Order: sequence, then structure tokens, then C-alpha cells
Amino acid sequence: MLKELLDSFNPGDYLFPWLLFAGVLAFYIAYTTFPTILYVAQKKGLVDVPGSRSAHTKSVPTLGGIGIYISMALVITITGAILHSSTLLLVMGSLTILFFLGLKDDLTVLSPRKKFIGQLLAALLVIVFTDNRIISFSNILDIQTLPYWVSISFTLFVYILIINAYNLIDGVDGLAGTVALGASGILLFIFINSENYSLATLAIAVMGSLIAFLRLNFSKKNKLFMGDTGSMIIGFLIAFFVVSFINNAQLNESSVIHKTSPAIALAILFYPLIDTLRVVIIRVFKLKTNPFMPDRNHIHHLFLKAGFSHKATTFIIVSINLCVFAIAINLIKLNLNTQIIALLIYGSLLYTIPFLAQKKLLKIEILKAKPSLKKKTI
Repeated sequence: MLKELLDSFNPGDYLFPWLLFAGVLAFYIAYTTFPTILYVAQKKGLVDVPGSRSAHTKSVPTLGGIGIYISMALVITITGAILHSSTLLLVMGSLTILFFLGLKDDLTVLSPRKKFIGQLLAALLVIVFTDNRIISFSNILDIQTLPYWVSISFTLFVYILIINAYNLIDGVDGLAGTVALGASGILLFIFINSENYSLATLAIAVMGSLIAFLRLNFSKKNKLFMGDTGSMIIGFLIAFFVVSFINNAQLNESSVIHKTSPAIALAILFYPLIDTLRVVIIRVFKLKTNPFMPDRNHIHHLFLKAGFSHKATTFIIVSINLCVFAIAINLIKLNLNTQIIALLIYGSLLYTIPFLAQKKLLKIEILKAKPSLKKKTI
């Protein structure tokens, strides 16, 4: 009886309760797992000790990625079995590869070469066996359909870029988690509209686990970082969502976003991508150092240097990213090349506004302080 019900189950018929179930399940598993991870990490001394690049002053456990992985693994196993989705099971395989890579890096040290090879394997597993790839440049630079191996190679590059770009923004409390939460929320809405219920289920599960994580990531008393384990897992899932979104749009010629999906994808991930591009340019052309060497030249570091708190930095960056996405939606009828150029210009300008506003306020405060200083001297 139960088997027959599961075989005939269609999440589209019970969409709200189904997505609620997946999201709450992911949240509950992560919420109940994190305290144990926090306790063990503190007892065993598995913490991140502040260094010259650190934006924090206390030792903090970095094993939050374990809770995220456990949450995603259980949700994918349960929902994947009900949905009969081989894609979710392949995603689970890729996440497992990244989990062990990240765990080794968080506990000891993993060479960049081994980490890169692991990321390649995880991405290839999903790209090749699901054939979920970017098949066209959508006329960017007058390039249309890509040959199969070029398509595979470019999609692989996109995965590696997003995974590492996401890892690079994990430097301020709540930033990486909140950026991923916003991206997953937007993509959840897109997947629901396109009736891709397997990906919608996965997206809301990511949101559930991140909400549970952010509770501790923002905490002062029981702070927890996601570490390389969490950043690679979440980065991979966001990359998978974005590639799936572009692939579905490119295959559906009647879709409104058939030719503009790359611009929307850029808008969703604007901050990680623009920050990575900026940092690489500074390291290569200005500092003339290895582009993969860590430093404090990220945009979120500039916010901290300017006096913004961790929460304010996260709030401002995520708000700007949402503004960039809103701009992308309003530019949807323009030529794709024009859209991308406009997004780069508008997005870059938006990130300068907080600094300009702060300088303006500082000047006003100085001017207000001058009369009182004159009175004291008299």
C-alpha cells in the first residue's frame, strides 16, 4: 500500500506541504546536529586560531560544514527515494567527495592541487552523468551553440569558479551563509515556476540548513564557522543550481529568459564573482603576487576597515546583491551583451555608495564638531 502511494506521488499536487517538509527537515537535522559539533570541536581544540588575515579575535570552531553535510545527506536520501530522482543521488555522491576533502582541510591541511582535483571529480560526476551543462553562450560575443567537449569544459570551469568564489567570501560573520540563502531563495522561486520539483526540494533544503547554521554563525557566545567543508558543499550546490537554471532556460526556446539566463545567473552571484575578479586583478597587476595567495583585499575587508560591523557588512552586501538582481530583471528585454555590461557598471557603482555615504557623514560630523572646538579654545 505504502509502496503504491510512493510510486504515484507527485510533489506538484502537494507542493507547499512537500517543500515545507523538506525545509523543516533540513533545518531540524542541522539545528540538532550543530550543538554536538560545537561541543566536540571545543573539547578537542578543533578551532580556527585568529591570524593576520582573520576578521575575528577569538578561536572559533570551523566544523559547521559537517552539520550542513549531514542535513543535506539525510534530506537528499529521503526525498530522493520518494521522488525517484537519480540526479539527487549523483549530487549526493559529489557532496560526499567534497565533504571528505573539506574535512581533511579543516582538520589538517590539504594541498591546493588535491583540493582542485577533488573539485574537478565532484563537478564531472554531475556534469557527465546528468548531462546538465551550459550548451550555449546565448550569443555572448556572437557565440552560440558550443561543441560537446567545449560545453563540458566550460561548465566545469563555471563549477570551479563558483565553488572557489564562494569560498573566498567566507570571511565575515554571516556573509557566505546569507549570500547563499538569498541565491537559493531566488532559485527556489525559479525552479517552482519551471516545475522542477527535485531542484526546488534541494534548494529549500539548503535554505533550511543555512538558517540553522546562521543562528550560530552570528552568535557571540557559541560562534561556529562553516569551514572549507561547508563552503565547498554550499558553493557546489549553488553552482549546480545555476548551471541547471541556465541549461533549462537554454533548452526551452519559449521561455522568457531563454537568451538572458546568463545575465540573471551573473546577477544572482554578482558579489562572489565581482569580488573574486577584483581580488585577482589586484594580486596579479598591482601586487604582482600569486592570485591564489590569501590577503585582506576583499570587498568585505574594505567594509570592516571602514568601520562597518560584521552584521552591517553582511546586510549591505546582501542588499546590494538583491538590488543587482532586481536590475537584471528590469533589463531582461535588452540584448544580452548590453545586460552584462550594464550589470557590471550598476553593480560596481552600488558597492561604492556605502563608502561615499560614510565619507559624507564623516564630513558632516567634523563640521558640526568645529563650532564646539572654537568655543573651547575661546
